[in-house]
Amino acid sequence: QVQLVESGGGSVQAGGSLRLSCAASGYSYRSNCMGWFRQAPGKEREGVATIYTGSGSTLYADSVKGRFTISQDNAKNTVYLQMNSLKPEDTAMYYCAISHPGVLRGCLRYGGHWSPLVGDFGYWGQGTQVTVSS
Repeated sequence: QVQLVESGGGSVQAGGSLRLSCAASGYSYRSNCMGWFRQAPGKEREGVATIYTGSGSTLYADSVKGRFTISQDNAKNTVYLQMNSLKPEDTAMYYCAISHPGVLRGCLRYGGHWSPLVGDFGYWGQGTQVTVSS
């Protein structure tokens, strides 16, 4: 049974930092596309960052480039999201996800454009809340 367990959310002031963790179990961790998504109230779920666990290559939403870093610890089957210089607009529920087997579009850029599709990701964590106050 696949399980993704997120942790590390919380409340911080603008400019602060948080580190999210996503521990994966019951799944072949290697050579998959894993990602962090977020969903604010009344908005659609959007991709924040993805990492291809085979090579470690990463992609980011323009809104978080230079502030967020996605990384992995293969020994622990864990993916992290380091979030620095947080802004109130980063407030959302953050979800970790693994793509459907063999579906790597979320870890690729097409024509210079990156837009991971929620439907390409088959397993999701329960989410962790991040709240940034001004």
